[in-house]
Amino acid sequence: MDNKSLTNHAYEIRRQVLISLNAAGSGHLGGSLGLADIFTVLFFDFLRHKPDNPTWAERDRLVLSIGHVAPVLYASLAEAGYFPKSELLSLRKLGSRLQGHPATAHHTPGLETSAGSLGQGLSIAVGMALSDKIDKKTRRVVSIHGDGELQEGSIWEAAMSAAHYKLNNLIAIIDRNYLQIDGKTEDVMQLEPLQSKWESFGWNVISCNGNSIPEMQQALKAATESDKPSAIIAKTRMGAGVKAIENNHKWHGKAPSDEELSAFLNALEVD
Repeated sequence: MDNKSLTNHAYEIRRQVLISLNAAGSGHLGGSLGLADIFTVLFFDFLRHKPDNPTWAERDRLVLSIGHVAPVLYASLAEAGYFPKSELLSLRKLGSRLQGHPATAHHTPGLETSAGSLGQGLSIAVGMALSDKIDKKTRRVVSIHGDGELQEGSIWEAAMSAAHYKLNNLIAIIDRNYLQIDGKTEDVMQLEPLQSKWESFGWNVISCNGNSIPEMQQALKAATESDKPSAIIAKTRMGAGVKAIENNHKWHGKAPSDEELSAFLNALEVD
């Protein structure tokens, strides 16, 4: 898909994130907006999947470990045609398939796993990738993580296992926006030198601008050419697309009011 079409998809995903969070009255906006370009590349350029056949046996697997950014996953699934965009207005509502964290993997088309407690997604992805290796399948497994999530010890246990089993069919994308709910990651619990950490665990590490569609495309291509599991450290801006809230951790878990929604939609940029 050409860059203009991908950019348009990213714009629409951000727009739907804003609208659905406003309708819900709660949720996680900053990270969802920041990840829109990454999800665009995954769903419209990289992953092998069929919206009209969500359980297609040869599909690539996407594991959202950072479950609270579910709004960007739901918006991407709707944009790709898994369900109508109108369903996004049911976000976080009682009885909805679209809960605040992915909780209905068996009922919501396009979801591979439920998510809640941070730090678990990489272990799930390792299991999927190892199973595919054993079964000699050619599917890719992609997991998505917040940088603050890397403070969980289970992440590094899974990382060690992935290298040990030579899971070159596994790609972990780290949303490196340097922020978490309490402020800067380096103030809460230092992560740097992050690239060296992953390399020391035996991973191929690629660093890129996660808000650049061409850079994400190049990073994912490079990951498929490695004989190791790959970690893509994707540097993003929390709240990307809405200048008024970019890089502000106070918007980690906040929904826009009606007035803010109108202002944010009017100011929404094609990133």
